[in-house]
Amino acid sequence: MQKTILLYCFLFCAITGFAQYTQYQKNVFTDKAGHVLPYRLLPPVVAEPDSSYPLIVFLHGSGERGEENERQLIHGGKLFADSMRRVNFPAYVLFPQCPKGITWSSVKIDTSRYPLILSYDYKTQPNWPMTATIELIESIANTYGINKSRIYISGLSMGGMGVFEFVYRYPNLFAAALPICGGGNPKQYDKRVRNIPFRIYHGDADKAVEVNESRRMVKRLKELGCKVEYIEYPGVGHNSWNNAFADPEFLKWMFLQKQGNSK
Repeated sequence: MQKTILLYCFLFCAITGFAQYTQYQKNVFTDKAGHVLPYRLLPPVVAEPDSSYPLIVFLHGSGERGEENERQLIHGGKLFADSMRRVNFPAYVLFPQCPKGITWSSVKIDTSRYPLILSYDYKTQPNWPMTATIELIESIANTYGINKSRIYISGLSMGGMGVFEFVYRYPNLFAAALPICGGGNPKQYDKRVRNIPFRIYHGDADKAVEVNESRRMVKRLKELGCKVEYIEYPGVGHNSWNNAFADPEFLKWMFLQKQGNSK
């Protein structure tokens, strides 16, 4: 009986979520180097002419590499669409699509161990999906008159790792960072990120990305004097994004942040 109820709940969420997912405008972007980056963009339900809106960038996890990211668009798209209506603060939401075989950031994954052992090298040149996404963000910001003091970035798993590196490499672009089940290179994090607010989510039962990945980053960010909040879910695994997306403070906290007001 319980399994049947859960199945109906899943189907309901999938169907209603897919209705939101289909509202995303599918397109492709070609960067200066000639790389083609697919992406989807959700505009505000009602976009007032000559008005500026925030932009939320969401980076998907490794399981969504390829040409589509339906699963996370279904969950994330429904969250963003519904939550923005609740907080009455419309925004553009951008889902760039990382190609197969490439990660968002300079992460090396040892798949012979479980949980995954991760290492990071921010000294290397950023890979092309990252630089192409930065060009895409700038293009969308100019095309749609985005409020450039309100560009936010979030991501799940591999996307959460990407969030840390995006912010590290481009600290003047983002007003706030919300990585979920990710990790970064605490040794290389320095004062350049001091003015960026962080809200970090992880589950302590995560078997894909160890929770210590987030704990180490929280410790380092606090050492740098960053504004950082950490939400750790007891008994929750790598699906912590469901908890984060259900948190009514997820978007409320985000929209309170603005470049220049974190201190």
